[in-house]
Amino acid sequence: MSKTTNNTKTYYDQCFSSLQKLIDITHEQFKLLVPLLEIRRFEKRKLILAEGDIENYVNMVMEGMIRKFVNTKKGEVTLQLATEGHLVQSEISFHTRHASEVALDTMEPTILISLSHERLHEAFEKIPGTEELGRSIVTQMFIKKDNRYFNQLKLNTRERFLEYMQTHPHMLQRVPQKILASYLNIKPETFSRLKHLIKRS
Repeated sequence: MSKTTNNTKTYYDQCFSSLQKLIDITHEQFKLLVPLLEIRRFEKRKLILAEGDIENYVNMVMEGMIRKFVNTKKGEVTLQLATEGHLVQSEISFHTRHASEVALDTMEPTILISLSHERLHEAFEKIPGTEELGRSIVTQMFIKKDNRYFNQLKLNTRERFLEYMQTHPHMLQRVPQKILASYLNIKPETFSRLKHLIKRS
């Protein structure tokens, strides 16, 4: 078996394991999905979905990181930093087939397992139980979004910073400080001060 084949099997195994943490999917169901999936590879700092484009994929990160962001009058605002095992897409664009208001780019060299909109509907028609699995994934994604939103409302700036850094300590090495500050809705200068205090503690 070639190295490429080994890597492909590893990525599909990772994908299945990550999906199992989200939804109740069987190995048999996943095996039927595999022929419909694509492995997509991108270099660092590659725009994989531009604002105004229509999202054609739902993606799971196998290696690397995807940043979802929106352009505002005050600059780019980071909405998601999707690392290994996480799903990422422009959800509204994917489901409505309207132009995306968000963009996706790679923070690192990135490998995705992706399911296109066309292939998703093919799965709904041909694979029993897939439509229910799709609804479960959408539900879990909305729950995660709401949890993050409510968490930001409940915690003050320092608490929000500490909570994130305790649960994601590796992100300081992987993500520029300005982008992390945007993601956490913290002013860059405040983020810098808090980071300095953490180093001293």
